Amino acid sequence: MGDVPTVTTAAYITGHGSPDAIRVGELPVPEPGPTDVIVRTEALAVNHVDAFVRSGSYRTHTPFPFVIGRDLVGTVAARGAGVAEFRAGDRVWCNSLGHAGRQGSFARYALVPVERLYRLPDAADPGAAVAVLHTAATAHIGLFREARLRAGETVVVTGAAGGVGSALVQLASFAGAKVVATASGRDAEWCRSLGAHTVIDHHDPQAMDRVGEAVPEGAAIFWDNTGRNDIEAALPVLADGARIIVMSGPGSRPILPVGEIYTRDVSVHGFVISKASVADLRSAAATINALLAADRLHARIGTTLPLTRAADAHRLQETRGPQRPRGRIVVLP
Repeated sequence: MGDVPTVTTAAYITGHGSPDAIRVGELPVPEPGPTDVIVRTEALAVNHVDAFVRSGSYRTHTPFPFVIGRDLVGTVAARGAGVAEFRAGDRVWCNSLGHAGRQGSFARYALVPVERLYRLPDAADPGAAVAVLHTAATAHIGLFREARLRAGETVVVTGAAGGVGSALVQLASFAGAKVVATASGRDAEWCRSLGAHTVIDHHDPQAMDRVGEAVPEGAAIFWDNTGRNDIEAALPVLADGARIIVMSGPGSRPILPVGEIYTRDVSVHGFVISKASVADLRSAAATINALLAADRLHARIGTTLPLTRAADAHRLQETRGPQRPRGRIVVLP
């Protein structure tokens, strides 16, 4: 494999468990198959789903030792004989490793199937870019594949200051939607800077009444990023035929008011990016790259840690309350 070393520093697990299960050490660099690429990583990011996979609460094939992580930005170091799209030194990114038997991204050298690899726009900063790759692809699949967003529609985004919420505001606004967001008061200006038309303090006991006042015509899409999935509270602010997107951890058990959902032609959609098709991911990547190239896709970075502190990065990801960083957790290999 040319100048690629035979071993790489990686963050990995040998069994499911808490962040204490994460080890950092040397593993063999995988030999690329005909349609694989070896990427020398420059920036990585932590996602909620990474913690689910590490703990075993999200069941997927994890051949041990299993390298953790989904996302990476880096440069092509080597490629299989059947790869014509990339050359050594090309700047690239991926957001779909670490699932269904694919080893993860948290290594200085990572193997990526070519169909899951995309060019990074020349002007994009690696750390800033890696912070939006997973969240923006999630937002894209939910908005366009699931909710079938059309220009001119109104989208309500609750928990809009988080990773996925921030990406949703930007992608929906870019697509010509009116965005009504809920967030804490301290995050209101951030949400407005991303394109939100109206921002409502989610600590307000009448927050949903305020949302209703902001969307007198009713919202076409309602996306709850808080994990509460209070569909009963959402229904009064929805237009007939609205689409609700739900996102939750494995233990969520919301009440489902089937009667009103049925009679108002409202649909409820759930999906996980882990099971997105290669075509879905490629479609999202095209939009992500267009926005990155235009400097129109941003995320707040809460903290940056070295790869040697991968376990600390997972601990922070799972922290709740004021101790958790306000923004994405980026890891530098």
